[in-house]
Amino acid sequence: MDTDPMADDVYQPTNNDVREEDAARLDDLEDAVEEPTYDELLDEGYSPPEKPLGVTKYGTTAAEQRAGESLDQRLAQEEPDVREPEGDGVGDLPGGDGELIDPEAGEARAGRLVAPDEGAHPDTEKDEVAYDVGINGGAASAEEAAAHITDDDFSPPGLDPIPPEDPLLYPRLRRRHRQG
Repeated sequence: MDTDPMADDVYQPTNNDVREEDAARLDDLEDAVEEPTYDELLDEGYSPPEKPLGVTKYGTTAAEQRAGESLDQRLAQEEPDVREPEGDGVGDLPGGDGELIDPEAGEARAGRLVAPDEGAHPDTEKDEVAYDVGINGGAASAEEAAAHITDDDFSPPGLDPIPPEDPLLYPRLRRRHRQG
């Protein structure tokens, strides 16, 4: 009866260390993967939700499943599409403070702003005048980011207008400091 293929010695593992080597490799992988191990999951346990999830929905009983759900019931479960809120009617962004859009502000953003005298002398006028000399380093301060290009022909008193053929100093910019 030793030739029986169903004998116990057929299903007994051999005495080589293949399984132990595989297990050692898996131990190394446990450190590499950031998922919890099986033992950690068992130690952590399971916490059920605080309230039942599908008990109140239609179709939980066999009779409801056989009858099916009507179109009115399905439509009642739909949720409306989420849209951006409408503006407040004053002219600014939704949820803004209600500040009117400044008609003098342009759409194109300015780069680095330099005063005509490069800040060497104190300012004597109420408006601050500066020229766009391009983007400096790719980052702008909050004040520079708020400055936009305008198309008016403003020329400060005592200064000659800048010729449009000079690409670095054209267009001229005017920024007003708002008091308030």
